[in-house]
Amino acid sequence: MAQRIDFNADMGESFGLWERGADAEMLECISSANVACGFHAGDPSVMRRTVLAARDKGVAIGAHPGYPDLRGFGRREMRLAPADVRNDVLYQVGALQAFLKAAGVRMQHVKPHGALYTMALDDEQIARAILEAVCEVDPSLAVLTLHGSAVWHEAARLGVRAVPEFFADRPMRADGSVVMFNWRLEDCGGTPEGIAKRALRALTEGVVAGIDGGTATGVEFETICVHSDTPGAGAIARALKRELEAAGWEIRAFSA
Repeated sequence: MAQRIDFNADMGESFGLWERGADAEMLECISSANVACGFHAGDPSVMRRTVLAARDKGVAIGAHPGYPDLRGFGRREMRLAPADVRNDVLYQVGALQAFLKAAGVRMQHVKPHGALYTMALDDEQIARAILEAVCEVDPSLAVLTLHGSAVWHEAARLGVRAVPEFFADRPMRADGSVVMFNWRLEDCGGTPEGIAKRALRALTEGVVAGIDGGTATGVEFETICVHSDTPGAGAIARALKRELEAAGWEIRAFSA
């Protein structure tokens, strides 16, 4: 039997007349979609369209809530009270839940976006606020994060399934931390094929070359992410899919 790995992408990040991301190309390769919920990107029409497209491709769907920061695409840090973070996440996940119900499909997971994701990696209060909101919607939902993060540990305390991920299109330092912003694709393998081979090595050996000259070891994950707005995202996704399948891996949603 083939080994299985989930492949996720952030999408539905267009807004009004503004279009962003290679969503259609990504849906041909991924097994899980993280759909923006209107705060950092997305709008009701985009949310419905993205949910229906993912459903029709058999792709599992999760909510992708972020800070209320359209201008900064949710990538700027915001200092909000934990109660506000909890309510913002609850609002966004609930909004996407309505579109999923209308489409006749079930939500699989929640993955915070941008600065909300990165701040929650180290801040227990933010991590707990996100997880409490998830539990209020549906405690059976999984949450995507980095292995060993504050979200990871808080999820264990609250009985929420934490699914660790690897960012194929983001560099890593030798200590295992990820460079989320101001990155270069050259530091992730450069070409689609190089990026795919780096991800496969991380998956099979738990090893990633760090941008600071060292090597991250013991890297653990159950899902691989490629962002739909990364330059050449479609080509990267196709190369990664080919590389994984050639090595005997089946791309399948982690809830399947």
